[in-house]
Amino acid sequence: MKRIGHVYLVGAGPGAVDLLTLRAARVIGAAEVLVHDRLVSPEILALAPPSARLVPVGKAPRNHPVPQEKINRMLVDLALEGRMVVRLKGGDPYIFGRGSEEAAELQAEGIPFEVVPGITAAQGAAAATGVSLTHRGLASGVRYVTGHCRADRPLELDWQGLADPDTTLVVYMGAANIAQIAGRLLAHGLPAETPAMAISNATTPRERRLVSRLDRLASDAAGARLDGPVLFVIGRVVWLYREVPADLVAQLAARMPDEAAHA
Repeated sequence: MKRIGHVYLVGAGPGAVDLLTLRAARVIGAAEVLVHDRLVSPEILALAPPSARLVPVGKAPRNHPVPQEKINRMLVDLALEGRMVVRLKGGDPYIFGRGSEEAAELQAEGIPFEVVPGITAAQGAAAATGVSLTHRGLASGVRYVTGHCRADRPLELDWQGLADPDTTLVVYMGAANIAQIAGRLLAHGLPAETPAMAISNATTPRERRLVSRLDRLASDAAGARLDGPVLFVIGRVVWLYREVPADLVAQLAARMPDEAAHA
C-alpha cells in the first residue's frame, strides 16, 4: 500500500525571515514540495532545500491564476504521492489565509495535516512601526477585516460597527478597494481626520509607510504607489507613530478627551 504524505499549513509571518516560528523554519527546511503564496518573501523561500519543488499559487487583486479549489486538490494529490508538502502562506494560515478551507479538504480526504501558526501582518506592522493596536484611552478594541470579497464581489461589511472611533480597524488586502472602504466609514460617521496608516511589505527591507487621515487615505495611498502586500491601520492609535504630521497631531489633540490625551 502506497504511503500517504503529510501536509503542513504554515504561516510565514509578516515577511522578515527571523519572525518565523522555530517550527515553521524546521518544516520549511524539510519540505519536498513548497506550495507558496505571492506574499511570501524570497528570503523565506530560500530556506527550502535545494531539492524541494517550489509551486507558486499566489493571488493578486482581481487576478487569481490558480483557483482555491485547484489549490485544495493539489495539496491532496501531492500528499497521495507520498510527498512531504508545505503550504506556505503570508502571516497566519487561519487569518484571511483560507487555511481552514484547505484543512477541510484535507480532512475530508483523510490526509494527515498540521497547522503551524504565524505572526499575522497586523502584529508585524504594529511592532515595526511602534503603533500599538490597542492603547488605553485611544482604542479599547481592534478588528481585523478583509478588504476584498470572494470572486471580487462588493464588500458587505458591518460598516456601522466598524466606524467606531474607540476601535482600531486593520484592513488586510484592501489596496484595490481602499477608496470604497474609507468612503463607507466616513458615511457611517467616522471622523474625516481619523489618522490612518498604510504599510507595504511590513518587516522586510522593502517596507514603506504612509501616514494620512481617513478622508485623504485613498488619494495619498494611490499617489505613493505602494507595492507588494499593503496593510491599512485606521484609528487614533496611529497618533502614536513618531512621524505623524504635526498638523494631524494638532487636529487629534483638539478632539481628544482629557483623559485620553494624558493616557
